Amino acid sequence: MRKRFEQQSALGILPVAEVKINTKSRDEMPPVLVALQQIFVTAELNEKIFLLLEEKINNSKKKTGRPGMDLWHILVLAIAGHALNTNWDRMEYLANNDKTLRKIMGVHVEKFGIEEIEFPYQTIADNVSLIDEDMLYKINDTVVAYGQKLFKKKRGAIVLQLKTDSFAAETDIRFPADLEFTLR
Repeated sequence: MRKRFEQQSALGILPVAEVKINTKSRDEMPPVLVALQQIFVTAELNEKIFLLLEEKINNSKKKTGRPGMDLWHILVLAIAGHALNTNWDRMEYLANNDKTLRKIMGVHVEKFGIEEIEFPYQTIADNVSLIDEDMLYKINDTVVAYGQKLFKKKRGAIVLQLKTDSFAAETDIRFPADLEFTLR
């Protein structure tokens, strides 16, 4: 039976809420990792998303057998893979070698010589593929709805505003030379 995530963290593993993420990086991953960290630490959002995952993944499974990957590991890898638009080989590399991603997953061991959890290629492919695009849309809708509740004013008006800056510039555009014709 799959668990949501391991409740009792092991010796040497930093709690997900305390993971430091480099937000000054221009890479795609830090904003994704910050969002995942917020999902993990926000009880209301956490509960809603894990209910969706349990309904999708655990619903048809028997409650016996090997435990499999935690739902949290599956969610983190699915969202990271989708955000990076990557393949299974890169996901395996990230799951086993990216330090910050492993900390968010709750499997990176800092000290004490404890053996770290490794995720084989086929395990990642079999488990992460259980979350399809429709499930990612449901999770996205849940996160957006929660975010909109955070930004509402007391009267119920939404504070979300968009500012843009645009300008027009004069240019000298000519008809392509190879299609030009001349009048004689």
